[in-house]
Amino acid sequence: MQLLFLFGLTLAAGLFFILLDVLRLPYLSTAKAMLNTTRAEKKAARSFETYLMTFAVKLSRYIRMDEYRKHRLKNVLKATGMNMEPEIYQTYALVKAGAILLAVIPAGLVFPLLVPVVVFLSVMVYFKETKKADEKLSVKRAAVEKELPRFVASIEQELKASRDVLSIVESYKKNAGEVFAGELTMLAADMRSSSYEAALTRFEARLNSPMLSDITRGLIGALRGDDSTLYFQMLAHDFKQLELQRLKSEAQKIPPKIRVFSFLMLMCFLFTYLAIIAFEIIKSLGGMF
Repeated sequence: MQLLFLFGLTLAAGLFFILLDVLRLPYLSTAKAMLNTTRAEKKAARSFETYLMTFAVKLSRYIRMDEYRKHRLKNVLKATGMNMEPEIYQTYALVKAGAILLAVIPAGLVFPLLVPVVVFLSVMVYFKETKKADEKLSVKRAAVEKELPRFVASIEQELKASRDVLSIVESYKKNAGEVFAGELTMLAADMRSSSYEAALTRFEARLNSPMLSDITRGLIGALRGDDSTLYFQMLAHDFKQLELQRLKSEAQKIPPKIRVFSFLMLMCFLFTYLAIIAFEIIKSLGGMF
């Protein structure tokens, strides 16, 4: 029995290595290094993700996407720091879902009732992977939009003295948050290597934010010689109102969280008063007897 088990194990390992050689897949260390370059996070890729990405790269040549969807997904991946092609991103989601779907075979042999659960899990993983880039972009867009009211107020003051948009961007970059500072760094480098208007247009397209579109429209107008001071004054007022609405909406989410603690404090006060009243009653009854 042990010899049969060892024979099956060595046969499976041999077939696996032959398959790797036939498909011309890179070594695990090489694939990990390639995968880590596509990740914006500092967290290293795991071996399972490395194998999935390797197969996704091989299968991505068979994926066909329409030009609009491909261009949009490419901009989203670039904005989120996921340095991969749209076809590879789409194929990775399919490969990961397919890898989970393979668990249907042992589940059907051991416990058939688990088959629908595995299929449902595979579908959920696929949709989660396909929406990962959009979710990262939404988080990044929200972090940038929090700083835009302060950025507009800074532009309003800077335009009174100078119309040098590059100087305005670099001046605010020193005090910006980590996410917005990274975007402004890319914008400044793009402005140095190309025309200012084209760089601002690409900056707007990366995040696809309506608030950022209003800012870039005003900056492009300033580059063309328009007096954009009044425009940014009105924009600063509108952004301030949006900021107040955002803070109010965040404040409204706080009471449900502290309602439980408020109830506990109320109960503590009631027990304190009841304890004092009971102590006084017992004391008075003791004096009577």
